[in-house]
Amino acid sequence: MAPNNSLPTVVAQTPRQASESVAAPCSENMRQRQDIPFLCRRPVRIAIYTFLGGFAIFMVAWGMVPSFLDPTFEQHIQDKEVMAGMTRDQVIEAWGSPYQMNVTYTDRGVRREEWVYEDWIGPGSVRHRYLYFEEGILKGGWYYKSLNDAPDEAKPVD
Repeated sequence: MAPNNSLPTVVAQTPRQASESVAAPCSENMRQRQDIPFLCRRPVRIAIYTFLGGFAIFMVAWGMVPSFLDPTFEQHIQDKEVMAGMTRDQVIEAWGSPYQMNVTYTDRGVRREEWVYEDWIGPGSVRHRYLYFEEGILKGGWYYKSLNDAPDEAKPVD
């Protein structure tokens, strides 16, 4: 007579076999987790996004620090320094009148100015400082911090 396949068969398991069968789903889950690339794991992504977000906030805040420390640029003017964000009058107060002013207008009608200062070092030797304005606000420039700087050590306006 053939065995009846419709009835379940009971297999006796030892305690060790029973614990292995229970641990199998956990180890399968661990294998699946190890198959996920390291950078795609949720805790790693959260750490990376938190770092990048914090870094972005730091960079934005760092650009605003000088304006919080000296919002009217009075200290910069006293130190004879210029800084992006100053008006034309503040720059004239700090550095005096420029040697040359070049004025242009963009297609949209924005007034741009280039101010050129000359620093005579000796007979026949001159250094130039350049400042760039848009609508009366200093946007940037290029100058030497001291007259002894080499030509390749020019500093941009902060």
